[in-house]
Amino acid sequence: MEQTPHLTPIRKTVVGVQYLFVAFGATVLVPLLVGLDPSTALFSAGIGTLLFHLVTKGQVPIFLGSSFAFIAPIIKATELYGLSGALFGILGVAAVYIVMSGLIRLFGLKFINRLFPPIVIGPIIMLIGLSLSGAAVNMAANNWLLALVSLATAIAVTLYAKGIMKLIPIFCGIIVGYLTDMIFFDIDFSEVASASWFALPQVVLPKEFSWEPILFMIPVAIAPVIEHIGDVYVVNSVTGKNFVKSPGLHRTMLGDGVACLFASLVGAPPVTTYSEVTGAMSLTKVTDPSVLRIAAITGVVFSMIGKVSALLKSIDPAVLGGIMLLLFGTIAGAGISNLLNSKVNLSSPRNIVIISVTLTTGIGGAILQMGTFSLSGIGLSAIIAVLLNLILPETSEDKVASKE
Repeated sequence: MEQTPHLTPIRKTVVGVQYLFVAFGATVLVPLLVGLDPSTALFSAGIGTLLFHLVTKGQVPIFLGSSFAFIAPIIKATELYGLSGALFGILGVAAVYIVMSGLIRLFGLKFINRLFPPIVIGPIIMLIGLSLSGAAVNMAANNWLLALVSLATAIAVTLYAKGIMKLIPIFCGIIVGYLTDMIFFDIDFSEVASASWFALPQVVLPKEFSWEPILFMIPVAIAPVIEHIGDVYVVNSVTGKNFVKSPGLHRTMLGDGVACLFASLVGAPPVTTYSEVTGAMSLTKVTDPSVLRIAAITGVVFSMIGKVSALLKSIDPAVLGGIMLLLFGTIAGAGISNLLNSKVNLSSPRNIVIISVTLTTGIGGAILQMGTFSLSGIGLSAIIAVLLNLILPETSEDKVASKE
């Protein structure tokens, strides 16, 4: 697919703002769910995207936004180590990306495929969605009317919308849910009214250094690292270029790591490649990387409008709960699709063991305790999945799904 020729500065700006609009709902939803400031997340997404483009020599048209993979880990890390500890944990995520970048540069992709094949990644992605299903139901239960309206809107947009609208079901669900809340219930706009128009994002710096939350968060980064690789190949397909070769997958991975490092230092959730924006590029045929940088700068500008942050914080939790009912189920479904599309043999006893133990330890809340250090949830299950894959003998029948 060729890049649209002769884009005027005005058209670039319009499309760039449109790309931010596509990413906006998902980017601010994550911090709202984990107790972080949405304006800081917008700021981090914008600066993180610019850092990514700097590392990748401005060649790769990618926008980075808040990652859903870390919602459950951040909530759990905050319970165990406090908010400052959870932010330290994000340093571990950045470290995984940076180390993987170096290993890809040295050894290529073969070692990653050996450690993290689909039989490992699929169940982990499923866990990311399923681990917060209870939280979604509890939030929705605060006001089932708002939750169902938001959910129904997101489903309708997903199934029936066309063009760019099809890419923003989360955004549409939040807007309709919010309007419903405004019409039938009371929304306290006092904080919105008192908020200043210009306000810097609330930067929350990590305080006391601690290894425990870093080690807690490192295993969780496995799935997003593999997801990053897949996203880059999708961008290759959309643009008709080979970014795995130039500037190189090691550079895109490093760019993601640097962006995550910045997020941890300002109090924002980790970022990841946004497939929604890649989908928007496929529709508009605009793949100029400078347009993505315009989207990033626009995000930074929005993050400094104080009333935007106050308005986002006034959203009823039930509205978010309704969106989560669809969102987390969709993530779990993506894990199943990963297994099916990779043609994993789901009738293989070996593969059934890996999937079963990974899911039960994660959903069941298994905890590995060693002194003051503990590992649980998705992180522990990710390690278990990797170890089972390496230890259990694999036959040719385990690798390919049956044709029957």
